[in-house]
Amino acid sequence: MKKAVVLYSGGLDSTTCMAIARDQGFEPYALSFSYGQRHTVELEKARQYAPLIGAQDHMVVDIDLRKMGGSALTDDIEVPKQGVQADEIPVTYVPARNTIFLSFALGWAEVLGAADIYIGVNALDYSGYPDCRPEFIQAFEQLANLATKAGVEGQPYHIHAPLIDLTKAEIITQGMSLGVDYGLTHSCYDPTAEGLSCGQCDSCRLRLKGFADAGLQDPVPYAPVS
Repeated sequence: MKKAVVLYSGGLDSTTCMAIARDQGFEPYALSFSYGQRHTVELEKARQYAPLIGAQDHMVVDIDLRKMGGSALTDDIEVPKQGVQADEIPVTYVPARNTIFLSFALGWAEVLGAADIYIGVNALDYSGYPDCRPEFIQAFEQLANLATKAGVEGQPYHIHAPLIDLTKAEIITQGMSLGVDYGLTHSCYDPTAEGLSCGQCDSCRLRLKGFADAGLQDPVPYAPVS
């Protein structure tokens, strides 16, 4: 099997992306980040689930984006609970996060001799993040082939974003067909101290809508509505 680096947060999208990479004949090397995010429970899920879905290796990289701040996920900024706003980049956007993550993935891929990187970004049911768009993925793939020894010596890199044109319901349906256990994933930006999903942040709302649209029940526990 060919090797592929898979950006893996432990969330719904990245877990589905990992399953797709394996289904497409790749041996996944999972890459997660402890970047100062308030929802560290996602890393616990990532560590638990990565070997169960066939990751050959799982690396967790420590980078403290709290030093820069600028996001409700890494700073003392309240996570919005009013619902997803169209045509507005929310405060949960982490500056340059996917650029940083893909750069680490590119470095590891070059060391592994892997020409493929998977990322679970989505341009339909998403929160307006600029680094989840097809244009960004295309631009980073071009950068990868200009900025690496392997790229300039004729081993082109491919950045796979298999979820980018899918609705959340379609992502869930595809994951279910591949045997993904969504009970072992986490999506909430503002979980309780016990690790329960809040059900009100953008990520929870998009996840719950996806399951509802797919005619399925979300298996993760949610905090009671106060």
